[in-house]
Amino acid sequence: MTGIDDAINEAFRPIATAVVNFVFFSVPIGEAELPLIVVWLIAGALFFTVYLRLINIRGFLHAIRIVIGKEDKGSDAPGEVSHFQALTTAVSGTVGVGNITHVAVAISIGGPGATFWLIVAGFLGMASKFVECTLGVKYRQINADGSVSGGPMFYLDKGLSERGLPRLGKSLAWYYAIFLILACLGAGNMFQANQAYVQFVNVTGGESSFFATRGWLFGSVLA
Repeated sequence: MTGIDDAINEAFRPIATAVVNFVFFSVPIGEAELPLIVVWLIAGALFFTVYLRLINIRGFLHAIRIVIGKEDKGSDAPGEVSHFQALTTAVSGTVGVGNITHVAVAISIGGPGATFWLIVAGFLGMASKFVECTLGVKYRQINADGSVSGGPMFYLDKGLSERGLPRLGKSLAWYYAIFLILACLGAGNMFQANQAYVQFVNVTGGESSFFATRGWLFGSVLA
């Protein structure tokens, strides 16, 4: 039974390697490797920051007013959640393992200077988040029962259709929805379950723990 973990790892290793190589495809810059996805994210965030005239600064006080309820329009306003509930939901889906542990990893690998670039990326990313949330609200769908559906799969479909690109919009919407499901399994649940397993093994004896070679059992219990 102790070989089940190794068998599972070997079965999924080619898939994981292929996905990592695709998503984090890098180009050599001097002696370093630069993932193109980083360039794409920073370029998009920089464009939105400039195009929206520093909305991450101009809109900051307005955002605070919204969060504390100064802009609430009463219980008759459309939607299922308040501004504050929307914020906490967005934060819960944004701030996670990557924002906590990866900061420590970045600093340990890149040194204190990595902190500066983390701040710059976060500052520019505020504009990207603003655009994402605004489009989500603009193109949300209010269902017959009063519930609300929205997200990139909706604004990609509807937004690009309005610009005369319905087939592209629908294709990108399906692409996003499918990969979102895969991301929820791999980047979300599996990663966090693995981190929980590592910590559990550490507090139950480390390499001598009964669960040290039985990750499949721990995962089955979580599932």
